[in-house]
Amino acid sequence: MSIIYKTALLRVEVEESETPWLKVFTQVAYKEFSEVPMALRLEIFRVLDIIEKEMLSFYKPKKINIASFGNYMPHVHWHIMARFEEDAYFPEPMWGTKQREGRSFVGDFEQFISNIQKLLK
Repeated sequence: MSIIYKTALLRVEVEESETPWLKVFTQVAYKEFSEVPMALRLEIFRVLDIIEKEMLSFYKPKKINIASFGNYMPHVHWHIMARFEEDAYFPEPMWGTKQREGRSFVGDFEQFISNIQKLLK
């Protein structure tokens, strides 16, 4: 996993996948969202909003999925995934049962990441 954006409060990482998939982590390992200080909560929502809007604009997916579980890793974090009807798992979650052989939807992923980095600064 590569880190594409990092501040003292949080970081954004790439999840390797056939679909565009980023993850947002708090730098301090909070177990639950209710433990996160309000200023950091607001920054998380700002980052999620920017990523979602750029995924919609750049990739034009069928849907954006945003998830936060932390069952295996009790560290507050979010997954942001662009979903397409033709991806391998749609309409199931990316952790669900594979529905078909998918194709790569990452396109010009380096340009997408560059756009995200500019927008987040």
